[in-house]
Amino acid sequence: MKKLLNTLYVTQPDTYLSLDGDNIVLIREQEKLGRLPLHNFEAIVSFGYTGASPALMGYCAERNISITFLTKSGRFLARVVGESRGNVVLRKTQYRLSESEQESTKIARNFIIGKIYNHKWMLERMTRDHPLRVDIDQFKAVSQLLTAMLQEVRSCDSLESLRGWEGQAAIHYNKVFDQMILQQKESFAFRGRSRRPPKDNVNAMLSFAYTLLANDSAAALETVGLDAYVGFMHQDRPGRASLALDLMEELRGVYADRFVLALINRKEVTAEDFYQKENGAVLMTDEARRSFIKAWQTKKQDKITHPYLGEKLSWGLVPYAQALLLARFLRGDLDEYPPFMWK
Repeated sequence: MKKLLNTLYVTQPDTYLSLDGDNIVLIREQEKLGRLPLHNFEAIVSFGYTGASPALMGYCAERNISITFLTKSGRFLARVVGESRGNVVLRKTQYRLSESEQESTKIARNFIIGKIYNHKWMLERMTRDHPLRVDIDQFKAVSQLLTAMLQEVRSCDSLESLRGWEGQAAIHYNKVFDQMILQQKESFAFRGRSRRPPKDNVNAMLSFAYTLLANDSAAALETVGLDAYVGFMHQDRPGRASLALDLMEELRGVYADRFVLALINRKEVTAEDFYQKENGAVLMTDEARRSFIKAWQTKKQDKITHPYLGEKLSWGLVPYAQALLLARFLRGDLDEYPPFMWK
């Protein structure tokens, strides 16, 4: 269990939620795991849906406490809510701001500030931890460029210029990404980002990691009552969770890229885990994908201290913390959205 900003996260699998007086009771295999007063919470999020009693759902609906059910992997299943007063106002604010280029830019640039900052931190850490394995001068030069770009992003007043600086930062970051691959260089080389389809083993892993991160981000946004399909930087497109793509920008490097690099460098994946189709697309085998997801779920349990909240939480809850902070900003509780800036 984890209480975060008045939200209770039930992360143990196969946990049943029930009501006892004014308390929520968590039960697993007929054993009580915990009993907590419901008046402390605004929302309950359960990973690995087993069930909840009708009495609990009715109690929470009457008191405007949402209950969200996710799969063990974090995919959104359903959300039980009462009167939609808060969510209606929140979403109307989201839609209104998304229609304004000026307001969208103010929000979107904080996503990109977080992304560039985290990329810079990754490069600095590589020069510290592996000074004999990487070109320190090149890494330091790229780091300095990213620092300069952060200043430009902070003053961006249009989405076009913001996308331009984000693209430039990505180009420089990708130039040194291959050096962060320290093992299995013959099978895992990065020569640039290829998406649809991925053309090599590294891009196949990155694409899969980004898909998982996008799903986690979309689930987090739905959980706090935001519309995952209406973004600020990514434009609306049918079937695309644009706000989830916005939210995950600051987590791509520090969350997904580092995860992929760790699997390669620890030799938890090998060349045998991939195959190439006739059109040149490189895909992971079914067994490799299962192992990838298992490792992804394990990674989510690693504990960190959130740089803005100062609270201990697992990596898997970072998208939910950021979604909560975004919702609080849109409600007017925060002066601006605080990006996830890790170091």
